[in-house]
Amino acid sequence: MPTHAKSFDYAVSLDETWDARSDRGGGVLAGADEASWTPEHLVLAGLARCTLTSLRYHCVRAGVALTSSASAHGTVTRREPDGRFAFVEITFAATVSFDPRPDDDAIGDLLAKAERDCFVGASLAPGPKYSWDVG
Repeated sequence: MPTHAKSFDYAVSLDETWDARSDRGGGVLAGADEASWTPEHLVLAGLARCTLTSLRYHCVRAGVALTSSASAHGTVTRREPDGRFAFVEITFAATVSFDPRPDDDAIGDLLAKAERDCFVGASLAPGPKYSWDVG
């Protein structure tokens, strides 16, 4: 019998003033703040949040507590192949610490899984360049 892959659905709505709301509730992202929080910023925030969420998931499975912070940067310009504006470079940098601290090989495995399993990063072209500062 064939198995079906897990499926995850997400929805966001914008009202007439472009205030954004998640289908899961929570705070409102004010549409009037478009100068501060552009769609490009939201993509980068999604990448950072997704990568740390992925890392935290794998840390919980390994019995390790995670403390982390992150930043993401992207450059948008015209792409060579088609002349369209798009992200042409994306970087992600995080500072992380673990308790208890796994050995270096296990840390490498956790970080690799975080990169691999973040579906936002996997959805971006070009893919992000990741940098980790392990305390």
